[in-house]
Amino acid sequence: MPFALPAQLGYSALFGVIFAESAGLPVPGETALLAAGVMAGAGHMSLAAVIAVATAASLLGDNLGYVIGRRGGRALLLRPGRFERWRLRALDRAERFFARHGQAAVLFARWVPVARYLTPLTAGAARMPRRRFVIYNAAGAIGWCSTLALLAAFAGPAGAATVSLAGLLVTAAGAAVEALRALAARRRAAEPEVALASA
Repeated sequence: MPFALPAQLGYSALFGVIFAESAGLPVPGETALLAAGVMAGAGHMSLAAVIAVATAASLLGDNLGYVIGRRGGRALLLRPGRFERWRLRALDRAERFFARHGQAAVLFARWVPVARYLTPLTAGAARMPRRRFVIYNAAGAIGWCSTLALLAAFAGPAGAATVSLAGLLVTAAGAAVEALRALAARRRAAEPEVALASA
């Protein structure tokens, strides 16, 4: 794995990395959790403690990210100035998305590397109801921390590396789909202009 959690740092490092990622920083939280799971499987850490520490860090970090998004992120998107029209459109899309799919996004985004640290910020900026966010976020945090730690503990380094690779593939596939959608939308928007020009 590209990032290994040093044994001497133990639980505090695990907490810090996962907390930072959950709060919105692009740090390798998943890799830290997998590494801790591998260490637990080898008897160097307690598996129950790894799951408990990771879950607590994830919950606290996600809720901080939500608050940052709701207070600072939304104000930044609404502020007049450069790219204002683009920012308002992005916020409108986020609000509509979280109104329809917010629960599923918060619950399952943890298994997607980039979405994992962006979703709490976006949910806050889109004003997803706090109670709903807390409930689905808690379910996602418990599920993600438990499954990854258990898998790494019992499957070892090879299994942990497979999980990391799968996450990267999912992210790449999602980015490709989104790029194709954006391209299709631009082509549809350009069609009326072409038709008017040729008329």
